[in-house]
Amino acid sequence: MIEIDDPADPRLDDFRDLSTADRRPDRPGGRGLVIAEGVVVVERLLDSPYPVRALLGVRRKVEALGDLPAPAYVTSAEVMAEVVGFHLNRGVLAAADRAPQPDAADLVASSRRLAVLEGVGDHENLGSLFRNAAALGIDGVLLGPGCSDPLYRRSVRVSMGHVLRVPFASMPNLTEGFDLLRHNGFTVAALTPRADARNLADAGLRGRKVAVLLGSEGPGLTEEAIAAADVAVRIPMAEGVDSLNVATAAAIAFYAIA
Repeated sequence: MIEIDDPADPRLDDFRDLSTADRRPDRPGGRGLVIAEGVVVVERLLDSPYPVRALLGVRRKVEALGDLPAPAYVTSAEVMAEVVGFHLNRGVLAAADRAPQPDAADLVASSRRLAVLEGVGDHENLGSLFRNAAALGIDGVLLGPGCSDPLYRRSVRVSMGHVLRVPFASMPNLTEGFDLLRHNGFTVAALTPRADARNLADAGLRGRKVAVLLGSEGPGLTEEAIAAADVAVRIPMAEGVDSLNVATAAAIAFYAIA
């Protein structure tokens, strides 16, 4: 552990101004780093394939992590807030480089239950969805068109670090992706509130190789995606409620097929 009291110290650059650049590769100044916040999430980062570069935190939080594989910069909460750009009540951060992600074909070949996402752009929903996938036995997540980066800081935080353990792969063309899934014995089940969809509980999906197709938070799945799926399924709801949050709906679907 290395004591630092100067917020301008260049050794802290991996953590600087996170509220502005956030180190996303698609943002100006972004570097594609994985940022973990809080003891629990940092512990999961340390136990993941992502190579840790450094840690930053108050002494009590850093000491709670035990032996560390990288430099840990110890400072006050005030200095930490000045570096990061906001007050961090979790008290510790870790920065890591990205790890190679599996190819979609390899992920499909090694799985029995998958989530396929189309247009899921909200980072908090994405993080919640990964947390649900980890809890309910989903083997991996395939990211279709319009999906956000699951390694964005907010997604990592909301997932409680589980985005670091659930494998994911890019699937930019859903038509080709569905062909790949079917070739590997999967049934593609599109989750939609449409009245003509089958009741999820009665669709006969439990115990089979299933890919649950989930759409964006507002409009849901595109008509093209629903038409290309093998079956459209719905979660019955009380009158006057048109839909569920995508992460909540995903959790119900994951439980139904597990």
